[in-house]
Amino acid sequence: MNNQNNKIITTPNPTPRPLKGKFSDEVKSPLGNLGVEVGGNMFYGAAPILFEFAKKMRENPTEAEAVLWTYLSNKQRGLRFKRQHPIKYFIADFYCHKAKLVIEIDGGYHQLPEQYEYDKNRDYELEELGLKVLRFTNEQVFFDIENVIKVIEGELVPTTHTPKSPKGDFVKPRK
Repeated sequence: MNNQNNKIITTPNPTPRPLKGKFSDEVKSPLGNLGVEVGGNMFYGAAPILFEFAKKMRENPTEAEAVLWTYLSNKQRGLRFKRQHPIKYFIADFYCHKAKLVIEIDGGYHQLPEQYEYDKNRDYELEELGLKVLRFTNEQVFFDIENVIKVIEGELVPTTHTPKSPKGDFVKPRK
């Protein structure tokens, strides 16, 4: 089932193809030997299958994602945001690697108790990687975009924390 508006994706347990080139450095992940370490920890061991899902999701954004993307694609404060970005075993709606910032846009489905609990656990796992997670509702994006942008811009400051690798140990900062 693939429900684009609510970001619910379930698939059979796939057998990934080995990756070649810049995606070939495999690391262990909770999902087994599916993850890859790419681009200075930018994907935090995301499984190859997630890259395929993310590409499809970028081709069919929700209305709220499309609205927010018109603002984020303009390189806020010179920082680049990516849409539908794989991180660990999740796909973030928007991600800025330099700011270590994840932005999620939540439709009405996220108010259901089981989805709320899932989101809470997901945010915790992302925060354990040293990432900041901001969540906005569709309504906030549609009817209060100025405040949404103001909150995002307030988070676009250099990070002072050291992120963890997918293995749980701390990553040494680059010099």
